[in-house]
Amino acid sequence: MFLDFDGVLHPEFCHASRHFECEACFSSAIDGLDLEIVVSSTWRHDRDLKEIKALLSDAISERVVGMTPRYSQLLEVPSTLALYERQAECAAWLSVNRPVYASWVAVDDRSWLYRPFCPNLVLVDGARGFDERSSQLLRARLNELSR
Repeated sequence: MFLDFDGVLHPEFCHASRHFECEACFSSAIDGLDLEIVVSSTWRHDRDLKEIKALLSDAISERVVGMTPRYSQLLEVPSTLALYERQAECAAWLSVNRPVYASWVAVDDRSWLYRPFCPNLVLVDGARGFDERSSQLLRARLNELSR
């Protein structure tokens, strides 16, 4: 699972005092599921993996296995993903770290960073962050992928 922070774990453009206020709802949504998390948030641009994990609850932090590379550092971007930075970053991480057939999902609030109608994207309302509706969408998507 690729995870964004701004607009997901807290509302987009919120005060720092509200950072990670949606983390408990997200954690509850993935509780009991066998999945790993790769950080795709721009927070990775100025923090290393240890710093990122320290920001998160233990329940989420222990699932974090890496961070996507920055788009500007990708050596090869498929032409089908050239306009979709976040999806290209996810694809780059997958190509190095997982088999070609691996299932994946991204939880993000910015649809334009992914190809239109990307079936792997669970779109969150960035003004609210991850909520019960997001939880239902995520669970449904994960159930589809596990079939």
